[in-house]
Amino acid sequence: MSRFVQPVPPPVDPYAGDGLLRSWLERHLGPGGHAAAKGRLADLAADVAGPLRAAHADAEAHPPTLVRYDPWGARIDRIDTSAGWQAQRAAAARHAVVALPYLPDARGTWGAAARVVQHALLHLYGPESATFSCPVAMADGAAALLSMPDVDATVRDAWLPRLISTDPATAITSGQWMTESQGGSDLGRSSTLGRPAADGSWRLTGEKWFCSAADAAMAVALARPEGAGRGSRVLAPFLVPRYAVDSPLADGAAPGAPAPGVTVHRLKDKLGTRALPTAEIGLHDAYALPLGDPAVPGLVRAMTLVVVTRVHNAAAAAGGMRRGLAYARAYAEVRHVAGGPLVSSPLHRATLGTLAVDAAGAFALAGHAFALLGRVEVGADPEAAAELRIVAPLAKLATGRLAVSSASEYVESFGGAGYVEDTGVPRLLRDAQVLPIWEGTTNVLALDVLRALTREDAGAPLLSRLSGAVDLARPLSPVLADTLATAAAQLEETITAVTVDPGASAVLAGARGLALRLAYALTTALLVEHAAWGDEQAELAARLWARRWLRHEEIAEDAHHHLDLLC
Repeated sequence: MSRFVQPVPPPVDPYAGDGLLRSWLERHLGPGGHAAAKGRLADLAADVAGPLRAAHADAEAHPPTLVRYDPWGARIDRIDTSAGWQAQRAAAARHAVVALPYLPDARGTWGAAARVVQHALLHLYGPESATFSCPVAMADGAAALLSMPDVDATVRDAWLPRLISTDPATAITSGQWMTESQGGSDLGRSSTLGRPAADGSWRLTGEKWFCSAADAAMAVALARPEGAGRGSRVLAPFLVPRYAVDSPLADGAAPGAPAPGVTVHRLKDKLGTRALPTAEIGLHDAYALPLGDPAVPGLVRAMTLVVVTRVHNAAAAAGGMRRGLAYARAYAEVRHVAGGPLVSSPLHRATLGTLAVDAAGAFALAGHAFALLGRVEVGADPEAAAELRIVAPLAKLATGRLAVSSASEYVESFGGAGYVEDTGVPRLLRDAQVLPIWEGTTNVLALDVLRALTREDAGAPLLSRLSGAVDLARPLSPVLADTLATAAAQLEETITAVTVDPGASAVLAGARGLALRLAYALTTALLVEHAAWGDEQAELAARLWARRWLRHEEIAEDAHHHLDLLC
């Protein structure tokens, strides 16, 4: 008797097979703008389905290693990464995953919507990148920070072109050295000190506890300028070269040698993102360049980077959800149970359909954040800036939690094979777990949302969007419109109440629930907007999302019947 081997087909083409992605681009770019992007997106999709999928597997199978000493005992702190990781690095540059929104021809073609195209690239690239999407995010954040007018032009001209290069031979990425063991997200306890040098550069001394992309050519580090006092507002961002070749303090160092004063203590052994080198790094009089005037409180400047990385986090969550759904659907098409294909089971169809609704909502939320970011950068749009202030943390916290719950379902949908490492399926869950943590846990972000509501009136643009969506929903579905109107009224009442005493224990304890309710209502509005434009899938997703997350109803029967439209 021959041994049964279950065939596992690849998922559909991630661009051609994603109707919601393509209609989103058609709406936001217009037919001409979408046509201009199609070649770029199709090329990346082909790479994702072929060489990048193989590179992803190689990077996962060969995680980074730290070589502390050379054969003669010299400290070298070299981080070795796999061929697959290097292939991901080259692909990110070649496909302009970081560079696109900064390129003059892209801005000339799409204007502020260049960020919409970038989001589409990330949606395709991220899930098969072995989490190279993380250094991509930090490189983009560093590029945004370097693009600010108060950054010294000499520093900008030396580093920005390398961050946004599309030539793999010259393109670099950036790390982000902010957290310290005693503080974590409590940046006010940061103890890394910076002191000025005679030549205008600075020297940083301190210990950084969680430094992702530790092999990157540079990092943005937070430090407390000498004499600046206590608290977090006075912290300033600095650019720290990772390698001796970029440090004037190095003299005759070998290629790849670390910059003087930069020590890699150890690589982190993490639950997931195993291909990504994350380290504890010590700084002792390390050469650094200020990004802006260190005499001016710099945490606000650093938030430029944080906003970018938060929306990248949302893109990674939404992209991973969509790709996990594609893998689960492909498997269900060929897996036979009880005499028929798994995809014909009403229960399994309902499960996949519900996951598709969540994936659609996460995509709309992440996509909206990128659209706002583009309007802020290109048009200096004050309305977009006000809305982005609250949308960035909302998108990050809501999609991060959805990604983890969805990944758990994807693993389960493969049965025992989903629990076996060499199938690659378990990494969906391992890698998803970082998304609610990096750039602020759910609770940290919920408190940030509360600050935005009570100190900056950030609820006004969000409530305005909800109100507009109610009017758009009325012709589609009176029930949907009423549901959204009720949610908007309740949120407005809650926002008014929390502003009376934002420090009350009841307000603080309820911050997470409030943030999630805001995110779920906003997502409903975004799906309604896309549905009103004419997308049938978005209309169905809006109806089911509102029932699932605003009315807390069971949607299994409709998810079962409409699975093919939902995904």
